[in-house]
Amino acid sequence: MKKKYIVRYSLEFLVIFSSILFSFYLEDVRKINQDFIIKNELVNDLIISIEDDLKQIKDVKNILKNSDGAIESILNDIDGEKLYINDVELINKLLEINVGLSFFSKDGIYNQLISTGTFGLIKNQKLKKTLLEIYNHNKNRNFAISKEIDQFAMSLHLAFKENFRIRSIYDTSDGKFYGSQKVINSNFNKTYYLSNNFYSLLSQSQDYISSYLRLIDDIQNNYNTALSLSKLEIKK
Repeated sequence: MKKKYIVRYSLEFLVIFSSILFSFYLEDVRKINQDFIIKNELVNDLIISIEDDLKQIKDVKNILKNSDGAIESILNDIDGEKLYINDVELINKLLEINVGLSFFSKDGIYNQLISTGTFGLIKNQKLKKTLLEIYNHNKNRNFAISKEIDQFAMSLHLAFKENFRIRSIYDTSDGKFYGSQKVINSNFNKTYYLSNNFYSLLSQSQDYISSYLRLIDDIQNNYNTALSLSKLEIKK
């Protein structure tokens, strides 16, 4: 009889213990599935963020290339030592030059992936590596280069306004980023226009534009890679 009770209670214990273990297993499965759902939702949001950043990169590149074209036309004019561009056109071309335009990534979704721990659930190792490259290495390089260019851009535009006595107003509703400038008054300074100082400022501006375009080309390539890999990730 005693042995019968031992067997009975042992079986009951095993059933109860197995039930508890099974419930823990089900909870773990549920949590893992929920984590993957959250991960896929965040990756989907990341795709939208990346697409927005790619649009911003395209706009930045177009403005910088237009600036480079304006500088090139002025340098060609100076090289000929003739004013092929009239005074008004020249001043307007100067205002087209935007050396200090920078790209700023939207890193909110990436930060959510990191803070929620769902970044580790991304299966594609290349995607994780690319995201780390974009939001760490590329971001730090961008900040360092942009800071240097911004300081130069401030002195460049100050030189323009001082030497050509440019007075302008901003139309904040026009343009992709900071609006557009409209000249109210200016005084063309031919001596400064043909000076080595002015020429060197323009030449240095082109160097900075070329360097920054190279940087955001690299960033753009990483973004395109991250975009395609992110789309594959949510299909898994």
